[in-house]
Amino acid sequence: MIRNECQCGIDEAGRGPVIGPMVMAMVCGDPAELRNAGVRDSKVLTPARRESLFELIEDLHFQKSFIVISPAEINRMMERITLNEIEHHFALQLLHDAACDVYVDSFDVKPERLSRSLSDQSGKKVICAHRADSIYPAVSAASIIAKVVRDREIRTLSEKFGDIGSGYPSDPRTISFLQTSMENKVDITQIVRVKWKTYQNLLSIAKNKTLKW
Repeated sequence: MIRNECQCGIDEAGRGPVIGPMVMAMVCGDPAELRNAGVRDSKVLTPARRESLFELIEDLHFQKSFIVISPAEINRMMERITLNEIEHHFALQLLHDAACDVYVDSFDVKPERLSRSLSDQSGKKVICAHRADSIYPAVSAASIIAKVVRDREIRTLSEKFGDIGSGYPSDPRTISFLQTSMENKVDITQIVRVKWKTYQNLLSIAKNKTLKW
């Protein structure tokens, strides 16, 4: 009996935004089946295509799991550890359920160091690489899951708080939302990463404006 290959992949979405959560995901399955399903790095896919692949991954019963790390949780954890250490912590949680060898889109500048650390602490065989989401089908699939889940979270936040944009510092809508909220003294600390320079700089400008008045 020929056994299908098995590959697990871990990736994240939302590492850099000033607003909204970071999502880490893992998908396990036959890389050939994943490739045939059309998975690719989520960054080269349209939102509609990501949504359809998200549903397909579910329909084909690939093993998947994800963790939504809220801005409030990131704020609390960054009081004592770095963002890389936060990702490491949640990667280990995902690795607990890995069905086979795991490939990770490296969040460490030294993939080999991260491979050793995750392997030693999880007891699983973990291979980390830069741009793994464009090399390994399981990581591509994980990137799709993470991105779709984060986009849904952002839509939910927009429904509650108004147009927050994408949450990234490069998005003018996001900056406009932050400025307006600060000027109107709206408490947005539960959805914002308060350690980010973007937030700190805008907060400083808003306080200076208040003092001038």
